[in-house]
Amino acid sequence: MAVEIENLEEKRAKYRKVAPLLEELYGRKEWKRHDGMDELISCILSQSTTDANRDRGFDALKARYPNWEMVHRAPQDELIETIRPAGLSNSKAPYIQDSLETIFQERGEYNIDFLNDMPVPEAKEWLQQLNGVGPKTAAIVLCFAYNRPAFPVDTHIYRVGKRLGFLPEKISREAAHVDMEAIVPPEEYYAFHIQMIYHGRSLCNARNPKCIDCPLQAYCDYYQSLDNAE
Repeated sequence: MAVEIENLEEKRAKYRKVAPLLEELYGRKEWKRHDGMDELISCILSQSTTDANRDRGFDALKARYPNWEMVHRAPQDELIETIRPAGLSNSKAPYIQDSLETIFQERGEYNIDFLNDMPVPEAKEWLQQLNGVGPKTAAIVLCFAYNRPAFPVDTHIYRVGKRLGFLPEKISREAAHVDMEAIVPPEEYYAFHIQMIYHGRSLCNARNPKCIDCPLQAYCDYYQSLDNAE
């Protein structure tokens, strides 16, 4: 069922103004194939931690276990200790092994490339049946591994999207995925996702946004509210 989004055409028009400015500022990162299984497990490790800690946990996992069957069959306390650098390893290790169990039981192998042939809504639904996988992880796997039209909303995009006025202030993170997918053209999901993350990290910070240096002032609801307050 289609979801009605308030002022959708205005938001699409704003996107057409904002996107070239972000591309001028950060360039354009073209999509390159990521391994689907690597992306899935890396995303589970990334939850509630930094990219650096996620990478340390993922690198330790790959160094200790040459294949996904060994991860699946590993003693859970051993896996917990292996991925401890990623944080929350007591919950992430069971998520990983439960996900591998589901994949193997349903597919007979540790491979999710079949998702590339499924309609995106069905692929999202399939991924979200896995323990520890929500809308963001499902969208990242589909977008990054298979270049499918799914728009991931992480903490930076959630913040920047609300400040720019793409997303309502009280929208849930799950609903934010739907809104961003309606606003941004599908062929631009990957590039715009990356550019918004860059912007959230470099200028549109959570606590001290550098509005004075931002080229998006004219299109930013947050900046306009500050300007009007003054």
